[in-house]
Amino acid sequence: MGERVPVGSGASDVVAEGRFGGLSLQPWGKSDSADGVFYGLLFHLLDTAAITLELWDRFLTRRQRELIADGLGVDGAAARSLTAFFASLHDIGKLTPWWQHSVPAGWMRLGEELREDAGRLVHVPHDRASMHLLAGLLEELGYDVSGNDAPGVRVAQIAGGHHGRFLQVDLSGAAAGARVRAALGGSLWQELRRRYVAQLRHLTGAGQVPGRVSVEAAVVICGLGTVADRLASRRAVWLGRAHAPAYGAREHFAWSRGTAREVVADSGLGRVAVPGLPFEVAHGLEEPNALQASVMARLPLLAGSGRAGILVVTDATGTGKSVTALEATRVLNEACGTSGVCWLTPTTALADAAFDTVRKWVRAHRLEGTEVGLVHSHGWHSAAFTDRRIAAVEGVVTDDADTDGARDDHPGGIGAEAGHGRQGQAPAGAAERRSAGWEQGLLAQFTVATVDQALMAVQPVRHNALRLLALSGRTVVVDEAHALEPFSELQLRRLLAWLGGLGSPVVLLSATLPASRCDALVRAYLAGTGLSRRALEQFVYTPAYPGWLFADSATGVPHRMDEEPRRRHIREHTRTVRFEECRVPLWGRARTSDGPAAPTHLDAAASLLAPFAEHGGCAAVVRASTADAQATYLHLKDAWPHAAGDVVLLHARLPADRRQEVTARVRAALGPAGPRPRRMIVVATSVLELGLNLDLDEMVADLAALARLLQLAGRLRRFELAWRGTGDRRAAWLRGLVARLTVLVPTNADGKTSIPPHWRPLEPAFLLHETAALLQDLGQEDIEIPGRVQELLEAVHGAPSTFHRATWDLEQRLAGYMAAVGAQEHLSARQLVPPPARVSSLADLHRQHLTAAQAVTRPGVLPRRLLPCHHRPGSRSLTLDAAGEHPLPVTGRPTAAQVRAILQRTLPAPRAWIPHVPVSNAAPPAWRDHPLLADIVLLPGEGFHRFGDSRMRIDPELGLVRERD
Repeated sequence: MGERVPVGSGASDVVAEGRFGGLSLQPWGKSDSADGVFYGLLFHLLDTAAITLELWDRFLTRRQRELIADGLGVDGAAARSLTAFFASLHDIGKLTPWWQHSVPAGWMRLGEELREDAGRLVHVPHDRASMHLLAGLLEELGYDVSGNDAPGVRVAQIAGGHHGRFLQVDLSGAAAGARVRAALGGSLWQELRRRYVAQLRHLTGAGQVPGRVSVEAAVVICGLGTVADRLASRRAVWLGRAHAPAYGAREHFAWSRGTAREVVADSGLGRVAVPGLPFEVAHGLEEPNALQASVMARLPLLAGSGRAGILVVTDATGTGKSVTALEATRVLNEACGTSGVCWLTPTTALADAAFDTVRKWVRAHRLEGTEVGLVHSHGWHSAAFTDRRIAAVEGVVTDDADTDGARDDHPGGIGAEAGHGRQGQAPAGAAERRSAGWEQGLLAQFTVATVDQALMAVQPVRHNALRLLALSGRTVVVDEAHALEPFSELQLRRLLAWLGGLGSPVVLLSATLPASRCDALVRAYLAGTGLSRRALEQFVYTPAYPGWLFADSATGVPHRMDEEPRRRHIREHTRTVRFEECRVPLWGRARTSDGPAAPTHLDAAASLLAPFAEHGGCAAVVRASTADAQATYLHLKDAWPHAAGDVVLLHARLPADRRQEVTARVRAALGPAGPRPRRMIVVATSVLELGLNLDLDEMVADLAALARLLQLAGRLRRFELAWRGTGDRRAAWLRGLVARLTVLVPTNADGKTSIPPHWRPLEPAFLLHETAALLQDLGQEDIEIPGRVQELLEAVHGAPSTFHRATWDLEQRLAGYMAAVGAQEHLSARQLVPPPARVSSLADLHRQHLTAAQAVTRPGVLPRRLLPCHHRPGSRSLTLDAAGEHPLPVTGRPTAAQVRAILQRTLPAPRAWIPHVPVSNAAPPAWRDHPLLADIVLLPGEGFHRFGDSRMRIDPELGLVRERD
């Protein structure tokens, strides 16, 4: 391998050492056990540096490059070189006796001098070894290593953090020179490491020593280095090079620089410029409404300073907030030097709808070859989740193992939504690869994801720096910002603080955001930008409803929509809705039992919707639980045999393919352009509340918090204004009638509001009682939307909300509600990483050692995924379909097509329903290390399966049916 300069010569001519034979290439960094091929460590480090330079040019945005340069206190050119240098140092810890000795053939590649100088073999994971070694090596280069926030210490931590966790540098312990010599090889090893570092520094041009390394810059550099390392570690990248003729470091680096463009292009991480388009072409609309026009006119002036900021848009459902957000994204990206969008939603259904919107917008700009990423647990239904994506999730490597077989400890998994709970990890490794697949999806320039995926960035889990890199450098849109519980909202505030520190513009969208919560979210973002609490105390950050508010990160001054266009917008979009309460006694039990549901509820729903069954029209009944929805569906079909085919059941516990089929049918029939059916009655759960762009004539719903009822009301006569002049689309008997939302309020024997026991985990009882009291006060009053939305919202959800709180009963419920909120916030705060301003050592970001499964982004437990399957007639073998045409792949590695077929038939169930998985229901052994299949529970046949105190079966019409002992 061209060992022409003695290892221990101490040669300082870095230029000469860059030529062929100048440096030993015998230490290996990658190996292929099947072929017995080894790849030189120095070459891998240079590959990583070359790819980092390409990612700097083609992936990082102007804002991210400025963030790094400012954080290092150098100009852009120096920041580019330093970033590549820091990234290349990540595996210097492999130049240690333990690592090189872990594969005997690799050990024999080394010269005799190095082997004799190895000393006692001490196992130190190579990421930790890199950090320990660099503390001393960087100090020799002039880097300050005097404390936790010293530049040399942070660079060492960046290198040590490339496997996802920042570690603490113990300068007087493991990183001290004497300990390094005792554990990581003798003087010849240290000299060769010194010369490797000098060569990397020379070839990357990183001669300048930074006077500081900010927390934000360190996180982005670490994330970028992780991406570069993953790309450089692909066998397709290094295996062919391992067979190439021998040459020196300089020649290899030049070659690697030339091929890095292709490597980055193949990864799909390159950024594309978004051309300007007329509004009507970009969105397929004739002209912007008053609110959209106001944002388009004023936001370029307010964001023109180039500093990031936060925009809040509040408006009624169905009035074009998504289009407003896309226009704001265009403006903010141009002003702030960011590119692309990450659209965050509270539910997978809403993510699917947002995906369609963003993809349509991207296609309108003719961005050829640009994909929109979709990152959530059910994304395999989408066109974004291609077979290539499935293969990528399977094949991603999240952690290089020390080849003795010992890996860093990373048990745990990622569930139906990233980090929904603590229990039920998939086998170690499988779920971490799945998590890495989601991280890769977040890196796309245009991404739609559930908010859980982003909240993981502010928890001490592996590769949170990679998620922060993915969220930085573009506009982040948080849709339905009101829809999070206090537990998750606290995490959202911490995420907003980080986005402010990273200089990412943010857009918050909501139809029902209380003023106090809006103010708290904006303040969290601005505090993260570095503005002091005193500077922010003079302002109130709440827009008028409907309207918008923008605050920039330079001053924190709030700017609001002008009053004249706001009033015009209200006039143009006013709809009238009548809220009526129907008080029904809570007696009896439902036909399918997940807790009590009175037949009187079923009769009330049937009576209220009978005119639709008789005369036509489109209506919905929204039930609090799946069991109630199933019972209602059966009751309505029995009550109306002539209209049974027009009754549709939609809830989350249908098999995924069936749920997609029903959702598509409902969206097509009741969407803005669909051929409106003569009659359709949708029986649903909360899936109707968010994410479905539907128009209904009337609705019946179980009692819910007012904010949720207002969301449901947004589906009533939703397209009435847009359809003006296009002819009557509604049944004749409905024309001229006010849209009506009837709320079924359960009562006890005394006629007072009484919450069924099986509702109590779904929503705070205080909000339900408060809403019921408000509905009684309203009587049958017609409500103008959006004009009165904020007034009603503040009455129940505001702070302080004093409506009907004069009674002792409501005071007690309020006290219990506030205690529950405090408990949620306390539990949430315990596992959050600190905001950037409170980070000293980068290890503060991983003081807790949480896995993706242990990190919780919303209260509750991690769902299990169930797979209905069938016994083949006359055989014990299982099939995916009742006809027996698609055998369950129980042996060998499932193909991407088979994985998709399996996932498309799964459905979620609460983990508490299945505390333990019997052997007969366990996933086949061939699936147990698969990142997408490892945690699946089988439900073979059509009969009941017992899990603890529950019996469950899959009904082809009702979905998952549960009975309790």
